[in-house]
Parts: sequence; C-alpha cells; structure tokens
Amino acid sequence: MAMTVHVDVVSAEEQLFSGLAEFVVLPGEAGELGILPGHMPLLTRIRPGAVRVKLADKDEEELIFVAGGLLEVQPGLVTVLADTAIRGADLDEAKALEAKRLAEEALHDRGAQIDYAKAQAELMEAIAQIQAIQKMKKRGH
Repeated sequence: MAMTVHVDVVSAEEQLFSGLAEFVVLPGEAGELGILPGHMPLLTRIRPGAVRVKLADKDEEELIFVAGGLLEVQPGLVTVLADTAIRGADLDEAKALEAKRLAEEALHDRGAQIDYAKAQAELMEAIAQIQAIQKMKKRGH
C-alpha cells in the first residue's frame, strides 16, 4: 500500500472530496504545488485552476476546478478551501468559452464603464476552467 495523506476539498457550498490520496497537485500562488504525504506544514493562497488528487491505490485522479482559495497542509491532512469549486465532470466547456469571450469583449471595450479588475479576474477564471477541461479530455475522462 502506498503512503497516503487525508485530503479535503471544500467550497462555501459543499464538500467536493474527502479521502485518502497519494498526492495532490494544485495551482499555488507562485506556481504548481505538489503535496506528498509527510509534506511540511504550509498555508498559501491558490490561483484558479485544476486540483488533481491521486486516489490511494487506484490509477485514476479526481479533478476539481477551483476559482482560488487557500491551501493548508498539516501532518496527515491537506485541506483546500476554495472560493468556488466544480467537479471536473461537471465543468461545461461551452459555458466557459462564452464566459471567456464576454470577459475579453469587456476588456477590449474601452468606452464601456466596467470594473477592469473584475473583468480580468473573470477572464482568468474562464481560461483556467478551459485548461482544466482540456486536461480532462487528454486523460480520457
């Protein structure tokens, strides 16, 4: 049996994953983070993107899109506290592409009265969702 760590992925609305994992990979503030059993304690912000949880003693990975949040690593426990989280299987590519298009239009329309920071954040989230969907397609989910 492989070494494992307990992983919880939660959002304000629900708990999306709770179980044993061999490792977790997620988009940290400074780049991709890989968390293995025995990782030192850590608290950091995470960016929008895919959280990959390698299930214990199984070939598959659980893929969950997060729109940002916090990662806490303690001995024996990894907790992802997401602002918003969507199971990989529930991601909608057409919806993400439309959100990306609308955010790009808002950013390019200089005459409009918009919140550029909000439009840019929405664009980043849509791009991260599209990338998560593409990762799933490559893996055959």
